[in-house]
Amino acid sequence: MVPLGDSVRVFSLNCWGIRYLSKHCRQRYAMIGDMLCKEEHDIVLLQEVWSEKDYLFLKKKLACSHPHSHYFKSGVIGSGLAIFSKHRIHDTFLYRYSLNGYPYMAHHGDWFGGKAVGMAVLSIGSLTANVYVTHLHAEYCREKDSYLPHRVVQAWELQQFVRHTSAGADVVILGGDLNMHPQDLGNRLLMSYTGLRDSYLETDKFDGCENGLTLIADNAFISKKELGPFEEGIRIDYILFKGSSKLEIFCDSMSTTKGSVPDYPFPYSDHEALTAELRLELHTPVAELVDIVTEARTEVKVGLHCAESMRYTATRTAAMGLALLFLELFIAAVPWLALGAEQPFPRTSFYLLAVLCFAILLTTSLLYIFYTMELKSLQGAEDQMRLALGSLQEKLRGFPLAQPHNAQRKSPENQEPSAFDPEE
Repeated sequence: MVPLGDSVRVFSLNCWGIRYLSKHCRQRYAMIGDMLCKEEHDIVLLQEVWSEKDYLFLKKKLACSHPHSHYFKSGVIGSGLAIFSKHRIHDTFLYRYSLNGYPYMAHHGDWFGGKAVGMAVLSIGSLTANVYVTHLHAEYCREKDSYLPHRVVQAWELQQFVRHTSAGADVVILGGDLNMHPQDLGNRLLMSYTGLRDSYLETDKFDGCENGLTLIADNAFISKKELGPFEEGIRIDYILFKGSSKLEIFCDSMSTTKGSVPDYPFPYSDHEALTAELRLELHTPVAELVDIVTEARTEVKVGLHCAESMRYTATRTAAMGLALLFLELFIAAVPWLALGAEQPFPRTSFYLLAVLCFAILLTTSLLYIFYTMELKSLQGAEDQMRLALGSLQEKLRGFPLAQPHNAQRKSPENQEPSAFDPEE
């Protein structure tokens, strides 16, 4: 494997941001904003940001650390999905799930939320990354889960959406609150169809709640009644990823919050926050291909040298044959110039020598043409190999990850808004 550069740090959190209903909502958004400014993750995936005012608050707060962002609007009160990124967002798209609970189950509220999956196409250096953030229907009762068919349909539509939109991407990242346990049917459907890998299962370095739990009893906003038979907690939030045919991704480390925040009286949310550090590496065959192409180019250069040498030899031999022919013609002209003097060479030898000269000229001319054609073919192949090798070596030197855009960026207070600034 060939390293491409620094790791990509991905953050995901269900913010539980229902204005006037969620506890300490404004204070927690301020805490989340301060933490994201400090940690400076590359990609931030948020769920349950139900109020656009809260999104705009975070957008202003993160303007220097995460200059690119997008808020996905859907349903009656929105999708609650938002993305913040250090890397430029080139395109976005929202797919709303066809099934999402029942409108008459107003006390659950999922139907009004417009559950969906949001996609953003990012440039990470020279790489194209498709980043997805989603929030599936909640499971309110595991024993009598009337929403299970809806959640399975959402998982099915999610895997279809990811598969059909990520074909040309180098990096695929999906984060969010899936509301599914690791071995639930919808989760198995999603993972097996898309080839996405679970950061928690892929990393050897984990720091967080036991067994990667993301909804835990130790969280001040969680009652044990909500957890049902799972006294310690459940794992329903994920950061999933996969590479491509030319790129492999490894999860070097993963961490979660642990139900409390130092120096604060309450946690960021009722869910735990997830952070995954992903390392991007080229597949080994690219490095091997560089060696193979280099070796092939060296052989072609040897062939070029030999062909040039042989063409020079053919040219020199043709010149000698031509000189010999002119000498013979001069000798043949001596009797005419000497007014009837006899030919000093036997006639048969003279004709044989003439045939030999013509044979040498014809053979060397054909050889010259052949070696010229060989040279052109070898030169063409060598030029192509040189270009291919340059491209491969550029890949080996790595795709430099885009640097934060805040180096020359003014603070929001000192910068006038531009009419051309995208919402991103």
